[in-house]
Amino acid sequence: MKNSEVTKILVSEDEVREIVGRLGKEISESYGELDRELMVIGLLRGSFIFMADLIRVIDTPLVVDFMTVSSYGDGTVSSGDVKVVMDLDSSVEGRDVLLVEDIVDTGRTFSKVVRMMKNRNPKSLKICTFLNKPEARIADIDIDFCGIDIPNEFAVGYGLDYAQGYRNLPYVGVLEL
Repeated sequence: MKNSEVTKILVSEDEVREIVGRLGKEISESYGELDRELMVIGLLRGSFIFMADLIRVIDTPLVVDFMTVSSYGDGTVSSGDVKVVMDLDSSVEGRDVLLVEDIVDTGRTFSKVVRMMKNRNPKSLKICTFLNKPEARIADIDIDFCGIDIPNEFAVGYGLDYAQGYRNLPYVGVLEL
């Protein structure tokens, strides 16, 4: 896969840093003092780069866990068939939970994950996404912390992939296939 297939940059490296810093500050201010560490849950694989950067700028004491869900396979369009590939190691019951996602587009996958989390009885559940595609939304999702809205184009880079490629780009760009 060649980086030349990325036709335009949606979010530059500098903008990525600014967005992560702003989100970290918003999250820290929102949670303030907790009686127990904030539980930050990342959805793998796409969120791992964003989440690693984000937790380093959150002042609130926290713990991390991960979940893997899949609805894309190697395609560019969500199938709507969501599978939990790897579940959490820890219980969210009674915990303040921040669910971290790289991108919310149709919302089908994410709405299922949010329902699953709510059924596990967290004390609170908030959602943070780096990228938001409101034009693609099918399912209703309430996002508490949003990095940036982007157009309904296929984005890669900064953790987002196409067939496992492009994740290592330090920016977010549009992939033309």
